[in-house]
Amino acid sequence: MDKNFDTSLLHTPYGKPDAYNALSMPVYNSAAYEFDSAEQMESAFTGKTSEFAYSRITNPTVQYFEDRVKTITKAFSVTALNSGMAAITNTIIALAKTGDNIVTSRHLFGNTYSFLASTLAAFGVEARFCDLTNPKEVSAIIDEKTCAVFLEIITNPQLEVADLKALSSICKSRNIPLVADTTIVPFCAFRANEFGVDIEVVSSTKYISGGATSLGGLILDYATFDWTKSVKLSGLAKDFGTKAFTVKLRKEIHRNMGAYMTPQVAYMQTLGLETMSLRFEKATKTCIELAEKVEKLSGVESVNYTGLKSNPYYELSCAQFGAYPGAMFTFDLASREACFLFMNKLKLVKRATNLFDNKTLAIHPASTIYGTFTAEQRELMNVSDKTIRISVGLEDVEDLYQDFGQALL
Repeated sequence: MDKNFDTSLLHTPYGKPDAYNALSMPVYNSAAYEFDSAEQMESAFTGKTSEFAYSRITNPTVQYFEDRVKTITKAFSVTALNSGMAAITNTIIALAKTGDNIVTSRHLFGNTYSFLASTLAAFGVEARFCDLTNPKEVSAIIDEKTCAVFLEIITNPQLEVADLKALSSICKSRNIPLVADTTIVPFCAFRANEFGVDIEVVSSTKYISGGATSLGGLILDYATFDWTKSVKLSGLAKDFGTKAFTVKLRKEIHRNMGAYMTPQVAYMQTLGLETMSLRFEKATKTCIELAEKVEKLSGVESVNYTGLKSNPYYELSCAQFGAYPGAMFTFDLASREACFLFMNKLKLVKRATNLFDNKTLAIHPASTIYGTFTAEQRELMNVSDKTIRISVGLEDVEDLYQDFGQALL
């Protein structure tokens, strides 16, 4: 029978029956696995069977977490890594080679921007920055050396929204994969493959972990790209077709980079998946109500949340993400000093980084996440000294509103 999202998630079967019929997948906290024969061992190590050989490569608990994500997303493959940044770096290294370029935006999370602009540059891979909300500009900057278009579906902290179907159309016409970081809106509310995303990366530290219990990242390959059009992966594509990216990632890149998720984290995040829909519904409904209330507070210059009807991306956001586009919003005060004063007066909201914890968090991005960037760089990235970012948790909206009100006095 066909099952809905949460039912499918809760009833994803184990790869093998558990010896004790445990309802929760046990933590297989083992580095290695015994084989009955040398021949069986050879087959496992050469990929002729799917037996587990070493937990840096595959692990039963991690694979079950991957299987659950596959079930609810309909992805061809899911690879679980130890952070969202690991998911991004493994993806790009699988796609790019010296001389290639990646088309993206300057409106990115700080470490993602640094990886694309600085780290990759040392290996001869160019980051080409443009306005991803302008399809003509995107099309003009792509050339024969472009190996991917990369974006965040709602940028952090700028909250910019690009038209995914328009970008996908451009990518398909130019034979380039579309890679999207979808962390800000989870699987229960957004289906990336329905909007033409070929490869999806997610920080599972956020919604999935169940309240900031652990660090993790995911790479989802929908096997929708024709890899014969990729100079780097065309050789593999002759044998594996649309599966070439997953083969490159699973058989080489993730093994050699050593960033596979640990079984303890996979166990916690498997449990987190089970309540993700409920927590997302609560947090996002609180987020939009709180954003509407904060707009009316004295001292607040502006509020940025794509779920507000006053937001310039409102219609596109609704079309792509529905009425509740994540549980993060930002607002501007008069100055950096006003931001610091507000944050120092908070009593309930926590001064902390991360997103989508069960507790509401406040951060001043310009002085923290982007604190090592120059003022000129922050201006290009549209990161203002006047902006505070709020990750909304599971508290009652009136309690949060009262804390904001007293902090602004």
